[in-house]
Amino acid sequence: MTKTRIATLTGSLILIGSLAACGAPPRSEEYYAGGGYRTAAPVYSSSNPVPTEFGRVANIETTQTQGSGRTSGAGAVIGAVVGGVLGNAVGGGTGRVAATAVGVLGGAVAGNAVERHNNSGEYIGYRVSIQLDQGGYRAYDVPSPGDLRIGDRVRVYDGQIQRI
Repeated sequence: MTKTRIATLTGSLILIGSLAACGAPPRSEEYYAGGGYRTAAPVYSSSNPVPTEFGRVANIETTQTQGSGRTSGAGAVIGAVVGGVLGNAVGGGTGRVAATAVGVLGGAVAGNAVERHNNSGEYIGYRVSIQLDQGGYRAYDVPSPGDLRIGDRVRVYDGQIQRI
């Protein structure tokens, strides 16, 4: 019986560690294999956007973004399962039932806290500013400038920045 409890505890600890490592920051940007970035929306935009624009990278600066701190509920569910398994491994009879219930509640609270912590950090991104050939200025927030450098000639199509 001791081996079963040790195996249950070890498996639960591995599951808790996996839960803590699962948190990923929300992203509104996507990297395209064609060498460009597409953002949810430009920081500065005109009322009549042109489908394809050409220009030069005028500036690349770092930005810091605060995470939302929101949770999806997955952390609470996984925490409740782990807490229930750990609580069930303790005691016997009616004490086991009570320990399982406490484990489910405690695990749900802990799992939700872990997920909220993973979604609330600061993330470093980049603001790529482009001086357009036809006049005007656009700035896009991206997770990484990739191979873009100041002075590079670029094409902007539907929010996607591509070096040319």
